[in-house]
Amino acid sequence: MKEQAAAKEDQYTLDREYDRFSRQPELNRHLAVLSFEGLARSPFRKVVVDLAQERKELTGGMVLAVALTLAERWRDTIPGKRVGVVFPSGLGSILTNLALTFLDKVPVNFNFTAGATSIRKTMEMGGVETVITAAPVKEKVPDFPWPEHTVDLVQERTHIDKKQVLKRLALIALLPRKMLLRRFRIPTEGGDREAGLLFSSGSTGDAKGVPLTHRNIIANCLQIKECHLLDRDQILLACLPTFHSFGFTVTLWYPLMTGLKCVTLPSPLETRKIAEAIERERVTVMMGTPTFLRPYFKRCRPEQLASLSFVVGGAEKTPPGFAERWQQTFGSLYLEGYGLTETSPVVSVNLPAFKDQPSQIRTGSVGKLMPGMKARVSEPSSGRMLPVDTQGILELQGANVFNGYLDNKVATQRAFRDGWFVTGDLARIDKDGFVFIEGRISRFSKLGGEMVPHGKVEQEISQAFQLDDAELPLVAVTGVSDDVKGEALVVLAAVEIRPAQLRERLLERGIPNLWIPRSVYRVNEIPCLASGKLDLKSLNDLAARKFREAGG
Repeated sequence: MKEQAAAKEDQYTLDREYDRFSRQPELNRHLAVLSFEGLARSPFRKVVVDLAQERKELTGGMVLAVALTLAERWRDTIPGKRVGVVFPSGLGSILTNLALTFLDKVPVNFNFTAGATSIRKTMEMGGVETVITAAPVKEKVPDFPWPEHTVDLVQERTHIDKKQVLKRLALIALLPRKMLLRRFRIPTEGGDREAGLLFSSGSTGDAKGVPLTHRNIIANCLQIKECHLLDRDQILLACLPTFHSFGFTVTLWYPLMTGLKCVTLPSPLETRKIAEAIERERVTVMMGTPTFLRPYFKRCRPEQLASLSFVVGGAEKTPPGFAERWQQTFGSLYLEGYGLTETSPVVSVNLPAFKDQPSQIRTGSVGKLMPGMKARVSEPSSGRMLPVDTQGILELQGANVFNGYLDNKVATQRAFRDGWFVTGDLARIDKDGFVFIEGRISRFSKLGGEMVPHGKVEQEISQAFQLDDAELPLVAVTGVSDDVKGEALVVLAAVEIRPAQLRERLLERGIPNLWIPRSVYRVNEIPCLASGKLDLKSLNDLAARKFREAGG
Protein backbone atom coordinates (compact mmCIF):
# COMPACT_ATOMS: atom_id res chain seq x y z
CA MET A 1 0.00 0.00 0.00
CA LYS A 2 2.81 2.39 0.86
CA GLU A 3 4.51 1.68 -2.50
CA GLN A 4 1.24 2.40 -4.34
CA ALA A 5 0.79 5.65 -2.44
CA ALA A 6 4.36 6.70 -3.18
CA ALA A 7 3.91 5.91 -6.88
CA LYS A 8 0.73 8.00 -6.94
CA GLU A 9 2.49 10.96 -5.34
CA ASP A 10 5.27 10.67 -7.93
CA GLN A 11 2.97 11.65 -10.81
CA TYR A 12 0.43 14.35 -11.51
CA THR A 13 -2.26 14.66 -14.17
CA LEU A 14 -4.20 17.87 -14.58
CA ASP A 15 -7.75 17.25 -15.81
CA ARG A 16 -9.85 20.27 -16.94
CA GLU A 17 -13.27 18.60 -17.34
CA TYR A 18 -12.00 16.29 -20.08
CA ASP A 19 -14.94 13.84 -20.02
CA ARG A 20 -17.66 16.50 -19.79
CA PHE A 21 -16.24 18.52 -22.67
CA SER A 22 -15.62 15.50 -24.94
CA ARG A 23 -19.30 14.55 -24.88
CA GLN A 24 -20.55 17.79 -26.44
CA PRO A 25 -22.57 17.04 -29.60
CA GLU A 26 -21.16 20.13 -31.38
CA LEU A 27 -17.84 18.31 -31.72
CA ASN A 28 -19.39 16.02 -34.33
CA ARG A 29 -20.71 18.86 -36.47
CA HIS A 30 -19.16 20.55 -39.51
CA LEU A 31 -17.40 23.93 -39.61
CA ALA A 32 -19.68 24.91 -42.49
CA VAL A 33 -22.92 24.56 -40.55
CA LEU A 34 -21.57 26.21 -37.40
CA SER A 35 -20.20 29.14 -39.42
CA PHE A 36 -23.48 29.41 -41.35
CA GLU A 37 -25.47 29.51 -38.11
CA GLY A 38 -23.06 31.97 -36.47
CA LEU A 39 -23.37 34.46 -39.33
CA ALA A 40 -27.07 33.91 -40.08
CA ARG A 41 -28.05 34.46 -36.45
CA SER A 42 -27.65 38.23 -36.91
CA PRO A 43 -27.51 38.76 -40.69
CA PHE A 44 -27.36 42.57 -40.46
CA ARG A 45 -24.70 42.73 -37.75
CA LYS A 46 -21.40 44.15 -39.05
CA VAL A 47 -18.80 41.42 -38.60
CA VAL A 48 -15.86 42.25 -40.90
CA VAL A 49 -14.01 45.51 -41.47
CA ASP A 50 -11.36 44.93 -44.14
CA LEU A 51 -8.57 47.52 -44.35
CA ALA A 52 -6.33 45.90 -46.95
CA GLN A 53 -6.86 48.79 -49.37
CA GLU A 54 -9.99 50.91 -49.14
CA ARG A 55 -12.15 50.30 -46.09
CA LYS A 56 -14.84 47.65 -46.62
CA GLU A 57 -17.44 46.72 -44.00
CA LEU A 58 -19.61 43.62 -44.38
CA THR A 59 -22.49 42.21 -42.37
CA GLY A 60 -22.71 38.54 -41.45
CA GLY A 61 -25.47 38.02 -43.99
CA MET A 62 -23.44 39.60 -46.78
CA VAL A 63 -20.37 37.48 -45.96
CA LEU A 64 -22.63 34.41 -46.14
CA ALA A 65 -24.32 35.49 -49.38
CA VAL A 66 -21.02 36.15 -51.20
CA ALA A 67 -19.39 32.95 -49.91
CA LEU A 68 -22.44 30.88 -50.94
CA THR A 69 -22.38 32.45 -54.41
CA LEU A 70 -18.67 31.64 -54.81
CA ALA A 71 -19.30 28.10 -53.60
CA GLU A 72 -22.02 27.61 -56.18
CA ARG A 73 -19.72 28.90 -58.93
CA TRP A 74 -16.87 26.61 -57.81
CA ARG A 75 -18.99 23.50 -57.22
CA ASP A 76 -18.30 22.11 -60.70
CA THR A 77 -15.16 24.07 -61.65
CA ILE A 78 -12.70 23.41 -58.81
CA PRO A 79 -11.75 19.74 -58.63
CA GLY A 80 -10.01 17.83 -55.84
CA LYS A 81 -10.60 17.52 -52.12
CA ARG A 82 -7.76 19.81 -51.00
CA VAL A 83 -7.53 23.31 -52.50
CA GLY A 84 -4.68 25.77 -51.97
CA VAL A 85 -5.39 29.23 -50.57
CA VAL A 86 -2.83 32.04 -50.87
CA PHE A 87 -4.01 35.21 -49.16
CA PRO A 88 -2.87 37.41 -46.31
CA SER A 89 -5.35 38.02 -43.52
CA GLY A 90 -8.44 39.76 -44.90
CA LEU A 91 -11.70 39.44 -46.75
CA GLY A 92 -10.24 37.35 -49.59
CA SER A 93 -9.03 34.73 -47.13
CA ILE A 94 -12.33 34.70 -45.21
CA LEU A 95 -14.53 34.30 -48.29
CA THR A 96 -12.31 31.67 -49.92
CA ASN A 97 -11.93 29.46 -46.83
CA LEU A 98 -15.65 29.72 -46.09
CA ALA A 99 -16.76 28.97 -49.67
CA LEU A 100 -14.48 25.92 -49.89
CA THR A 101 -15.78 24.62 -46.56
CA PHE A 102 -19.37 25.03 -47.79
CA LEU A 103 -18.34 22.67 -50.61
CA ASP A 104 -16.95 20.21 -48.04
CA LYS A 105 -13.45 20.75 -49.43
CA VAL A 106 -10.26 21.14 -47.38
CA PRO A 107 -8.60 24.56 -47.61
CA VAL A 108 -4.79 24.43 -47.50
CA ASN A 109 -3.49 27.89 -46.55
CA PHE A 110 0.08 28.07 -47.84
CA ASN A 111 2.90 30.00 -46.21
CA PHE A 112 3.79 32.28 -49.13
CA THR A 113 6.91 33.51 -47.28
CA ALA A 114 8.51 30.04 -47.12
CA GLY A 115 10.35 30.03 -50.48
CA ALA A 116 9.55 28.26 -53.73
CA THR A 117 11.27 24.94 -52.93
CA SER A 118 9.56 24.55 -49.57
CA ILE A 119 6.16 25.59 -50.96
CA ARG A 120 6.44 23.20 -53.89
CA LYS A 121 7.20 20.36 -51.49
CA THR A 122 4.20 21.14 -49.28
CA MET A 123 1.95 21.33 -52.34
CA GLU A 124 3.12 17.88 -53.37
CA MET A 125 2.62 16.57 -49.82
CA GLY A 126 -0.95 17.85 -49.79
CA GLY A 127 -1.78 16.72 -53.32
CA VAL A 128 -2.90 20.25 -54.16
CA GLU A 129 -3.48 20.98 -57.85
CA THR A 130 -5.63 24.13 -57.60
CA VAL A 131 -4.75 27.37 -55.82
CA ILE A 132 -7.06 30.33 -55.23
CA THR A 133 -5.43 33.76 -54.90
CA ALA A 134 -5.67 37.25 -56.44
CA ALA A 135 -3.52 39.25 -58.87
CA PRO A 136 -2.27 41.73 -56.22
CA VAL A 137 -1.06 38.81 -54.10
CA LYS A 138 0.69 37.22 -57.09
CA GLU A 139 2.54 40.47 -57.71
CA LYS A 140 3.84 40.51 -54.13
CA VAL A 141 5.02 36.88 -54.17
CA PRO A 142 6.41 36.39 -57.71
CA ASP A 143 8.52 33.39 -56.65
CA PHE A 144 5.49 31.34 -55.60
CA PRO A 145 5.27 28.14 -57.73
CA TRP A 146 1.79 28.83 -59.08
CA PRO A 147 0.17 25.67 -60.52
CA GLU A 148 -1.43 25.64 -63.95
CA HIS A 149 -4.88 25.79 -62.36
CA THR A 150 -4.67 29.05 -60.38
CA VAL A 151 -7.95 30.86 -59.78
CA ASP A 152 -8.03 34.66 -59.40
CA LEU A 153 -10.64 35.68 -56.81
CA VAL A 154 -10.85 39.24 -58.16
CA GLN A 155 -11.79 37.94 -61.61
CA GLU A 156 -14.19 35.43 -60.08
CA ARG A 157 -16.07 38.19 -58.29
CA THR A 158 -16.58 40.07 -61.58
CA HIS A 159 -18.58 37.07 -62.81
CA ILE A 160 -20.85 37.11 -59.78
CA ASP A 161 -24.38 38.36 -60.40
CA LYS A 162 -25.09 40.97 -57.71
CA LYS A 163 -28.79 40.20 -57.96
CA GLN A 164 -28.07 36.61 -56.99
CA VAL A 165 -26.06 37.80 -53.96
CA LEU A 166 -28.92 40.08 -52.85
CA LYS A 167 -31.44 37.31 -53.40
CA ARG A 168 -29.42 34.98 -51.17
CA LEU A 169 -29.12 37.74 -48.56
CA ALA A 170 -32.92 38.12 -48.54
CA LEU A 171 -33.39 34.36 -48.16
CA ILE A 172 -30.91 34.28 -45.26
CA ALA A 173 -32.88 37.01 -43.51
CA LEU A 174 -36.34 35.51 -44.14
CA LEU A 175 -36.25 31.69 -44.29
CA PRO A 176 -35.94 29.27 -41.34
CA ARG A 177 -32.40 28.02 -40.82
CA LYS A 178 -33.15 24.34 -41.51
CA MET A 179 -34.67 25.23 -44.84
CA LEU A 180 -31.62 27.37 -45.71
CA LEU A 181 -29.22 24.53 -44.89
CA ARG A 182 -31.08 22.19 -47.26
CA ARG A 183 -31.43 24.80 -49.99
CA PHE A 184 -27.72 25.70 -50.01
CA ARG A 185 -26.56 22.08 -49.43
CA ILE A 186 -24.52 22.97 -46.36
CA PRO A 187 -22.64 19.95 -44.91
CA THR A 188 -23.63 19.32 -41.30
CA GLU A 189 -21.49 16.39 -40.09
CA GLY A 190 -17.72 16.78 -39.84
CA GLY A 191 -16.36 15.11 -36.71
CA ASP A 192 -13.03 13.43 -37.34
CA ARG A 193 -12.93 14.25 -41.05
CA GLU A 194 -10.19 16.63 -42.23
CA ALA A 195 -11.21 20.30 -42.17
CA GLY A 196 -7.91 22.05 -42.86
CA LEU A 197 -4.31 21.20 -43.63
CA LEU A 198 -1.56 23.33 -42.12
CA PHE A 199 2.18 22.85 -42.05
CA SER A 200 4.37 23.12 -38.99
CA SER A 201 6.80 26.04 -39.11
CA GLY A 202 9.75 23.77 -39.80
CA SER A 203 11.96 25.74 -37.38
CA THR A 204 13.86 22.57 -36.49
CA GLY A 205 13.76 20.84 -39.87
CA ASP A 206 11.44 20.09 -42.78
CA ALA A 207 7.83 21.16 -42.36
CA LYS A 208 5.32 18.44 -41.49
CA GLY A 209 1.71 18.35 -42.65
CA VAL A 210 -0.77 18.80 -39.79
CA PRO A 211 -4.32 17.79 -40.78
CA LEU A 212 -6.84 19.36 -38.39
CA THR A 213 -10.28 17.81 -38.19
CA HIS A 214 -13.63 19.55 -37.78
CA ARG A 215 -13.64 18.18 -34.23
CA ASN A 216 -10.20 19.71 -33.54
CA ILE A 217 -11.06 23.23 -34.72
CA ILE A 218 -14.58 23.26 -33.30
CA ALA A 219 -13.23 22.05 -29.94
CA ASN A 220 -10.68 24.86 -29.76
CA CYS A 221 -13.32 27.44 -30.66
CA LEU A 222 -15.66 26.07 -27.96
CA GLN A 223 -12.80 26.09 -25.45
CA ILE A 224 -12.06 29.76 -26.16
CA LYS A 225 -15.76 30.57 -25.91
CA GLU A 226 -16.10 28.82 -22.53
CA CYS A 227 -13.23 30.94 -21.19
CA HIS A 228 -15.07 34.16 -22.19
CA LEU A 229 -11.78 35.37 -23.65
CA LEU A 230 -13.46 36.61 -26.85
CA ASP A 231 -17.11 37.51 -26.37
CA ARG A 232 -19.29 39.16 -29.01
CA ASP A 233 -18.96 42.62 -27.50
CA GLN A 234 -15.24 42.57 -28.31
CA ILE A 235 -13.69 43.87 -31.54
CA LEU A 236 -10.79 41.67 -32.61
CA LEU A 237 -7.82 42.75 -34.70
CA ALA A 238 -7.11 40.01 -37.26
CA CYS A 239 -3.70 40.43 -38.87
CA LEU A 240 -2.09 37.03 -38.31
CA PRO A 241 -1.76 34.97 -41.51
CA THR A 242 -4.16 32.08 -41.98
CA PHE A 243 -1.29 29.73 -42.80
CA HIS A 244 -0.47 30.10 -39.08
CA SER A 245 -2.66 27.95 -36.82
CA PHE A 246 -3.56 30.90 -34.58
CA GLY A 247 -4.70 32.95 -37.57
CA PHE A 248 -6.57 29.95 -38.99
CA THR A 249 -8.58 29.05 -35.89
CA VAL A 250 -8.72 32.13 -33.68
CA THR A 251 -8.99 35.01 -36.17
CA LEU A 252 -10.76 33.14 -39.00
CA TRP A 253 -13.08 30.36 -37.80
CA TYR A 254 -13.84 31.63 -34.31
CA PRO A 255 -15.32 34.96 -35.54
CA LEU A 256 -17.32 33.16 -38.24
CA MET A 257 -18.76 30.70 -35.71
CA THR A 258 -19.58 33.31 -33.06
CA GLY A 259 -20.32 36.50 -35.02
CA LEU A 260 -17.44 38.29 -33.31
CA LYS A 261 -16.55 41.49 -35.17
CA CYS A 262 -13.02 41.54 -36.57
CA VAL A 263 -10.91 44.22 -38.22
CA THR A 264 -8.52 42.74 -40.77
CA LEU A 265 -5.13 43.93 -41.95
CA PRO A 266 -2.79 41.98 -44.24
CA SER A 267 0.37 41.92 -42.08
CA PRO A 268 1.32 41.87 -38.38
CA LEU A 269 4.50 43.81 -39.28
CA GLU A 270 2.83 47.09 -40.29
CA THR A 271 2.97 48.56 -36.80
CA ARG A 272 1.90 52.11 -37.60
CA LYS A 273 -1.04 51.01 -39.81
CA ILE A 274 -2.20 48.63 -37.10
CA ALA A 275 -2.04 51.37 -34.45
CA GLU A 276 -4.06 53.70 -36.70
CA ALA A 277 -6.64 50.94 -37.28
CA ILE A 278 -6.95 50.22 -33.55
CA GLU A 279 -7.55 53.89 -32.83
CA ARG A 280 -10.00 54.45 -35.69
CA GLU A 281 -12.00 51.22 -35.32
CA ARG A 282 -11.90 51.10 -31.49
CA VAL A 283 -10.38 47.60 -31.46
CA THR A 284 -10.47 45.96 -28.02
CA VAL A 285 -8.38 42.79 -28.48
CA MET A 286 -5.11 42.19 -30.32
CA MET A 287 -2.93 39.10 -30.57
CA GLY A 288 0.71 38.69 -31.53
CA THR A 289 4.19 37.60 -30.58
CA PRO A 290 6.56 39.64 -28.38
CA THR A 291 8.74 40.07 -31.50
CA PHE A 292 5.82 41.64 -33.41
CA LEU A 293 4.67 43.71 -30.42
CA ARG A 294 8.03 45.15 -29.36
CA PRO A 295 8.11 47.88 -32.09
CA TYR A 296 4.92 49.41 -30.64
CA PHE A 297 6.92 50.91 -27.78
CA LYS A 298 8.90 53.08 -30.21
CA ARG A 299 6.42 53.66 -33.03
CA CYS A 300 3.05 54.17 -31.34
CA ARG A 301 1.55 56.78 -29.05
CA PRO A 302 -0.25 55.32 -26.00
CA GLU A 303 -3.51 57.07 -26.95
CA GLN A 304 -3.59 55.15 -30.25
CA LEU A 305 -4.01 51.88 -28.34
CA ALA A 306 -6.29 53.27 -25.63
CA SER A 307 -9.31 51.20 -26.76
CA LEU A 308 -7.53 47.87 -26.15
CA SER A 309 -8.75 45.83 -23.19
CA PHE A 310 -6.03 43.25 -23.49
CA VAL A 311 -3.36 41.79 -25.75
CA VAL A 312 -2.63 38.06 -25.97
CA GLY A 313 1.00 37.14 -26.58
CA GLY A 314 2.19 33.72 -27.68
CA ALA A 315 4.31 31.63 -30.10
CA GLU A 316 7.46 32.54 -28.15
CA LYS A 317 8.32 33.03 -24.51
CA THR A 318 7.54 36.49 -23.21
CA PRO A 319 10.71 38.21 -21.90
CA PRO A 320 10.76 39.15 -18.19
CA GLY A 321 9.27 42.57 -17.60
CA PHE A 322 7.62 42.76 -21.05
CA ALA A 323 4.06 42.36 -19.75
CA GLU A 324 4.57 44.97 -17.04
CA ARG A 325 6.10 47.41 -19.51
CA TRP A 326 3.22 46.92 -21.96
CA GLN A 327 0.63 47.52 -19.27
CA GLN A 328 2.44 50.62 -17.91
CA THR A 329 2.88 52.07 -21.43
CA PHE A 330 -0.47 51.32 -23.06
CA GLY A 331 -2.79 50.62 -20.13
CA SER A 332 -4.12 47.28 -21.43
CA LEU A 333 -3.51 43.85 -19.94
CA TYR A 334 -0.86 41.65 -21.53
CA LEU A 335 -1.92 37.99 -21.29
CA GLU A 336 0.57 35.28 -22.15
CA GLY A 337 -0.74 32.09 -23.71
CA TYR A 338 0.58 28.89 -25.25
CA GLY A 339 -0.34 26.78 -28.23
CA LEU A 340 0.89 24.52 -31.00
CA THR A 341 -0.21 23.82 -34.57
CA GLU A 342 -0.93 20.25 -33.45
CA THR A 343 -3.37 21.47 -30.78
CA SER A 344 -5.44 23.64 -33.15
CA PRO A 345 -3.67 25.69 -31.51
CA VAL A 346 -4.64 27.12 -28.08
CA VAL A 347 -3.62 25.05 -25.05
CA SER A 348 -3.63 27.61 -22.24
CA VAL A 349 -3.89 31.33 -21.53
CA ASN A 350 -3.96 33.72 -18.62
CA LEU A 351 -7.48 35.12 -18.26
CA PRO A 352 -8.75 38.58 -17.28
CA ALA A 353 -11.64 39.06 -14.85
CA PHE A 354 -15.04 38.55 -16.47
CA LYS A 355 -18.37 39.42 -14.80
CA ASP A 356 -18.39 37.24 -11.64
CA GLN A 357 -15.25 35.33 -12.70
CA PRO A 358 -12.03 36.57 -11.04
CA SER A 359 -8.89 36.98 -13.11
CA GLN A 360 -6.71 33.91 -13.55
CA ILE A 361 -3.27 35.39 -14.11
CA ARG A 362 0.05 34.18 -12.77
CA THR A 363 3.23 36.01 -13.75
CA GLY A 364 5.65 33.86 -15.73
CA SER A 365 3.01 31.27 -16.59
CA VAL A 366 1.06 30.70 -19.80
CA GLY A 367 -2.14 30.37 -17.78
CA LYS A 368 -4.39 27.42 -17.11
CA LEU A 369 -5.36 24.68 -19.56
CA MET A 370 -8.30 25.15 -21.88
CA PRO A 371 -11.46 23.34 -20.66
CA GLY A 372 -11.64 19.75 -21.87
CA MET A 373 -7.90 19.09 -21.76
CA LYS A 374 -5.59 16.88 -19.73
CA ALA A 375 -1.89 17.51 -19.11
CA ARG A 376 0.97 15.67 -17.48
CA VAL A 377 4.74 16.09 -17.31
CA SER A 378 7.28 13.33 -18.00
CA GLU A 379 10.99 12.89 -17.33
CA PRO A 380 12.82 13.52 -20.66
CA SER A 381 15.03 10.42 -20.77
CA SER A 382 12.93 7.73 -19.03
CA GLY A 383 9.41 8.95 -19.80
CA ARG A 384 8.46 8.52 -16.14
CA MET A 385 5.54 10.68 -15.02
CA LEU A 386 6.53 13.46 -12.65
CA PRO A 387 4.84 15.08 -9.62
CA VAL A 388 3.33 18.55 -9.40
CA ASP A 389 5.68 21.54 -9.87
CA THR A 390 8.43 19.40 -11.41
CA GLN A 391 10.00 20.28 -14.76
CA GLY A 392 9.70 17.79 -17.60
CA ILE A 393 8.21 17.24 -21.05
CA LEU A 394 4.62 18.45 -21.37
CA GLU A 395 2.13 15.86 -22.68
CA LEU A 396 -1.47 16.64 -23.64
CA GLN A 397 -4.85 15.12 -24.41
CA GLY A 398 -7.99 16.83 -25.67
CA ALA A 399 -10.48 17.07 -28.52
CA ASN A 400 -8.36 19.89 -29.99
CA VAL A 401 -5.26 17.64 -30.26
CA PHE A 402 -4.63 16.38 -33.79
CA ASN A 403 -4.56 12.68 -34.73
CA GLY A 404 -1.20 12.53 -36.49
CA TYR A 405 1.01 13.98 -39.23
CA LEU A 406 0.15 13.73 -42.91
CA ASP A 407 1.49 10.49 -44.43
CA ASN A 408 4.25 10.32 -41.80
CA LYS A 409 3.85 7.30 -39.52
CA VAL A 410 7.33 7.65 -38.03
CA ALA A 411 6.79 11.27 -36.95
CA THR A 412 3.31 10.40 -35.64
CA GLN A 413 4.64 7.50 -33.55
CA ARG A 414 7.29 9.78 -32.05
CA ALA A 415 4.69 12.43 -31.25
CA PHE A 416 2.45 10.17 -29.15
CA ARG A 417 2.99 8.04 -26.06
CA ASP A 418 0.13 5.91 -24.73
CA GLY A 419 -2.41 8.20 -26.39
CA TRP A 420 -0.76 11.38 -25.10
CA PHE A 421 0.66 14.02 -27.45
CA VAL A 422 4.30 14.69 -26.50
CA THR A 423 4.83 18.39 -27.15
CA GLY A 424 8.64 18.51 -26.92
CA ASP A 425 8.34 21.52 -24.59
CA LEU A 426 9.82 21.54 -21.11
CA ALA A 427 7.20 22.64 -18.61
CA ARG A 428 5.96 22.41 -15.06
CA ILE A 429 2.43 22.66 -13.65
CA ASP A 430 1.97 24.22 -10.23
CA LYS A 431 -0.52 23.10 -7.57
CA ASP A 432 -3.10 25.64 -8.78
CA GLY A 433 -3.03 24.36 -12.36
CA PHE A 434 -0.95 27.14 -13.94
CA VAL A 435 1.38 25.94 -16.70
CA PHE A 436 4.94 27.28 -16.96
CA ILE A 437 6.81 26.70 -20.24
CA GLU A 438 10.58 26.59 -19.79
CA GLY A 439 11.48 26.07 -23.46
CA ARG A 440 11.83 23.47 -26.21
CA ILE A 441 13.85 20.39 -25.27
CA SER A 442 15.75 21.00 -28.54
CA ARG A 443 16.84 24.37 -27.11
CA PHE A 444 18.79 22.87 -24.22
CA SER A 445 22.34 21.55 -24.11
CA LYS A 446 23.50 18.95 -21.62
CA LEU A 447 26.81 20.17 -20.23
CA GLY A 448 28.52 18.54 -17.25
CA GLY A 449 25.33 16.60 -16.52
CA GLU A 450 23.28 19.83 -16.35
CA MET A 451 20.58 21.02 -18.77
CA VAL A 452 21.55 24.51 -19.97
CA PRO A 453 18.67 26.55 -21.52
CA HIS A 454 19.65 28.42 -24.69
CA GLY A 455 16.79 30.88 -24.34
CA LYS A 456 17.78 31.89 -20.81
CA VAL A 457 21.40 32.50 -21.88
CA GLU A 458 20.17 34.57 -24.87
CA GLN A 459 18.00 36.63 -22.57
CA GLU A 460 20.90 37.31 -20.18
CA ILE A 461 23.22 38.31 -23.03
CA SER A 462 20.59 40.66 -24.50
CA GLN A 463 20.10 42.36 -21.14
CA ALA A 464 23.85 42.50 -20.38
CA PHE A 465 24.53 44.27 -23.70
CA GLN A 466 21.27 46.29 -23.69
CA LEU A 467 19.92 44.58 -26.80
CA ASP A 468 16.54 43.51 -25.43
CA ASP A 469 14.71 46.49 -27.00
CA ALA A 470 15.81 45.59 -30.52
CA GLU A 471 12.97 44.89 -32.96
CA LEU A 472 14.73 41.79 -34.31
CA PRO A 473 16.90 39.25 -32.43
CA LEU A 474 20.56 40.33 -32.37
CA VAL A 475 21.95 37.32 -30.52
CA ALA A 476 21.17 33.62 -30.57
CA VAL A 477 22.60 30.71 -28.61
CA THR A 478 22.76 27.10 -29.69
CA GLY A 479 24.70 23.92 -29.05
CA VAL A 480 27.14 22.34 -31.49
CA SER A 481 28.86 18.98 -31.52
CA ASP A 482 32.33 19.13 -29.92
CA ASP A 483 34.73 16.20 -30.39
CA VAL A 484 36.38 16.94 -27.05
CA LYS A 485 33.50 17.92 -24.78
CA GLY A 486 30.62 16.31 -26.65
CA GLU A 487 28.70 19.58 -26.94
CA ALA A 488 29.62 23.26 -26.76
CA LEU A 489 27.57 26.45 -26.51
CA VAL A 490 27.94 28.93 -29.36
CA VAL A 491 26.73 32.53 -29.66
CA LEU A 492 25.83 34.07 -33.02
CA ALA A 493 25.71 37.86 -32.80
CA ALA A 494 24.65 40.54 -35.28
CA VAL A 495 26.61 43.06 -33.17
CA GLU A 496 30.21 43.09 -31.98
CA ILE A 497 30.63 41.01 -28.80
CA ARG A 498 34.05 39.80 -27.62
CA PRO A 499 34.22 36.45 -25.75
CA ALA A 500 36.15 37.98 -22.80
CA GLN A 501 33.62 40.80 -22.55
CA LEU A 502 30.75 38.29 -22.73
CA ARG A 503 32.24 36.19 -19.93
CA GLU A 504 32.83 39.21 -17.70
CA ARG A 505 29.31 40.59 -18.04
CA LEU A 506 27.58 37.24 -17.57
CA LEU A 507 29.61 36.50 -14.44
CA GLU A 508 28.59 39.90 -13.10
CA ARG A 509 24.97 38.89 -13.61
CA GLY A 510 25.49 35.71 -11.59
CA ILE A 511 25.35 33.29 -14.52
CA PRO A 512 26.98 29.92 -13.70
CA ASN A 513 30.37 29.40 -15.33
CA LEU A 514 29.07 26.25 -17.04
CA TRP A 515 26.41 28.30 -18.85
CA ILE A 516 28.82 30.86 -20.36
CA PRO A 517 29.55 30.23 -24.08
CA ARG A 518 33.22 30.22 -25.07
CA SER A 519 32.63 30.82 -28.79
CA VAL A 520 31.10 34.01 -30.27
CA TYR A 521 30.72 34.48 -34.04
CA ARG A 522 29.67 37.63 -35.85
CA VAL A 523 26.89 37.23 -38.47
CA ASN A 524 24.99 39.67 -40.67
CA GLU A 525 21.64 38.69 -39.18
CA ILE A 526 20.07 36.08 -36.94
CA PRO A 527 18.05 33.51 -38.98
CA CYS A 528 14.32 33.98 -38.32
CA LEU A 529 11.07 32.63 -39.74
CA ALA A 530 8.22 34.81 -41.02
CA SER A 531 6.46 34.20 -37.69
CA GLY A 532 9.27 36.00 -35.87
CA LYS A 533 10.56 32.78 -34.30
CA LEU A 534 14.19 31.76 -34.61
CA ASP A 535 14.84 29.53 -37.61
CA LEU A 536 16.47 26.82 -35.54
CA LYS A 537 17.54 24.64 -38.45
CA SER A 538 19.35 27.51 -40.18
CA LEU A 539 20.70 28.71 -36.84
CA ASN A 540 22.14 25.30 -35.97
CA ASP A 541 23.63 24.80 -39.45
CA LEU A 542 25.25 28.26 -39.39
CA ALA A 543 26.65 27.78 -35.89
CA ALA A 544 28.09 24.36 -36.75
CA ARG A 545 29.76 25.75 -39.87
CA LYS A 546 31.25 28.70 -37.98
CA PHE A 547 32.49 26.37 -35.23
CA ARG A 548 34.17 24.02 -37.75
CA GLU A 549 35.77 26.90 -39.64
CA ALA A 550 37.21 28.20 -36.38
CA GLY A 551 38.78 24.81 -35.70
CA GLY A 552 36.34 23.85 -32.97
